[in-house]
Amino acid sequence: MHKFLVACMVVFMSVSCTDKPVSLSGDAPVEAEDFIAAFPLLTLPLRIADTNFIKMADTTTISYTVFTQFIADSVLVNEFGKNAKKISIHPLGKIEKETELYLLANCTQNKKTTLLVFLLDKQNKFLASVELLKLANKDGYIHSVSITSEPTFIINRERINVAAELLYTKHGYAFNSASGKFVEVMTDSNEDLKRINEIINPIDTLPRKNKMSGDYTKDKRNYISVRDGSSSSKYSFFIHFEKDGGACTGELKGTMTMRDATHAYFQESGDPCVIDFTFEGRNITVKEQDNCGNHRGIKCFFNDSYTKRKENKPVKKNK
Repeated sequence: MHKFLVACMVVFMSVSCTDKPVSLSGDAPVEAEDFIAAFPLLTLPLRIADTNFIKMADTTTISYTVFTQFIADSVLVNEFGKNAKKISIHPLGKIEKETELYLLANCTQNKKTTLLVFLLDKQNKFLASVELLKLANKDGYIHSVSITSEPTFIINRERINVAAELLYTKHGYAFNSASGKFVEVMTDSNEDLKRINEIINPIDTLPRKNKMSGDYTKDKRNYISVRDGSSSSKYSFFIHFEKDGGACTGELKGTMTMRDATHAYFQESGDPCVIDFTFEGRNITVKEQDNCGNHRGIKCFFNDSYTKRKENKPVKKNK
């Protein structure tokens, strides 16, 4: 009986040792699965505010040594400076995709906490990162980040002005595999009055020598500009529209690729938006094929037709 009890204790202790969580707070190397397991799975879509993102993080502490086994230390040094090794790191959650793994972590330095997202591939190789929230902001705004299912990380700031109006600015970021970076895929704001009253065309000064290049318009607030691209089969474009009396707007800058002599498309890695373009005579028809919600209001689409505007030829001066 005594031997049986001893044997049971040995088995119990063996199982207990096996199930003991791996410490991530020390300097010893850890396995990738143990590191990733510290990040709870997040359900999307999700909104995280600067008022709750500290409470959302797990109590687990990940040491700088362990964290930089998987995340490039240069990222933390660029973010927190030469004393980056002194930051306190707590996992907030993870987003698992077919070829990508997004890890969200709170990093605290001198009582100032920053939420960042770090992207790994399926081989757990670090690819890119972007800052999402910072607790130290004391600018009178409420800050938050909305994460869509793609995921796109939409960084928001909002405040109420003296006229009781809600002012906001939004910037959306998604990973672009071609560049290997997070790129800005949307911007929306009602704070810049000049921008509200005057649409700024970011490609207006680019060359327009190729056949399809030019300005195609319906009116001053609904148009698409097409400019020469990197080759004869590519064009830069900027489209802006306002529908329902300006209640719903859309705006997108990108590169269209010609399928044939009269058909082109827009599609970029990391952005779910897909648009087809059809050229017919002096007209261009725009047709949204996949979700471009990051670039427009939820109740309107990029679908429309525009007519090419005749360019004013420069007047020749008599010698």
